[in-house]
Amino acid sequence: MSPSLDIRQLYLPVQPTVCQNATSVTYQEFLPEAKLQEYIYCYWQLKTREKLQEPFIYRVVADGCIDIFFELDNPQENFVMGFCKTYTEFPLTNSFNYIGIRFLPTMFPLIFNINALLISNRFAYLRDIIPATANFITSHFAPTQDIENIKSQLDTYFVHLLSKVSLKVDKRFYNAIYLILKNLGTINVEKDLDTGVSPRQMRRLFEYYIGDTAKTFSQVVRFQHILNAKPSKQSLKQNKLFFDVGYYDQAHFIKEFKNFYGVTPSQAFGR
Repeated sequence: MSPSLDIRQLYLPVQPTVCQNATSVTYQEFLPEAKLQEYIYCYWQLKTREKLQEPFIYRVVADGCIDIFFELDNPQENFVMGFCKTYTEFPLTNSFNYIGIRFLPTMFPLIFNINALLISNRFAYLRDIIPATANFITSHFAPTQDIENIKSQLDTYFVHLLSKVSLKVDKRFYNAIYLILKNLGTINVEKDLDTGVSPRQMRRLFEYYIGDTAKTFSQVVRFQHILNAKPSKQSLKQNKLFFDVGYYDQAHFIKEFKNFYGVTPSQAFGR
């Protein structure tokens, strides 16, 4: 059974800050097999081209997703990163090759029957959350594999996994997700998310499938919409994009943006 909403058509989570050192560090995203694309947004690889002179700080902005990731040189050390309501910085060594699986919002809990709140705003050893998937990664990956082989292994595993899983979709909840995504996160969640679920039950559903409240998820969606718009520093001033997406004033916009990104809009779009 498929979800009642193809989230990919409404939401494109971006990670714009992973190429701080583009000459020596590369980041690439790869589409999974077509059957998986309504569940998995992408596979990704973050690696060094050469040994760096100093440790690398990897900053991840808030994107509403849950990721599985592991170091290809040490696949037995695999992790899951939950929904985050702020940016996260990972201090890495001066040589690395990370592989990741980024699940679209709600899909990780839906597939694995795991409460997203358990891993919200943190990362955990995958073996403590999904031992079978942790064991698969440990036993099927090695430093010598190229990305095509890695992608093939992941596709095969997740297609097989989904063939055995019965996905229980709450249409009322997905109607709420649809409203938030369709309105680019600018919806009033207290007034406009009446989809037949009580406020208390809606909160439980968001905590289970997202890892936070509908309001926080909406804020992340709104932030991601700004990233997708790719504004320049000048256009932000001229067009007042922050008003268009529901911020009351520039100070509010800057504060929330910095919380999700780690730098101010001027620093992020400094051109």
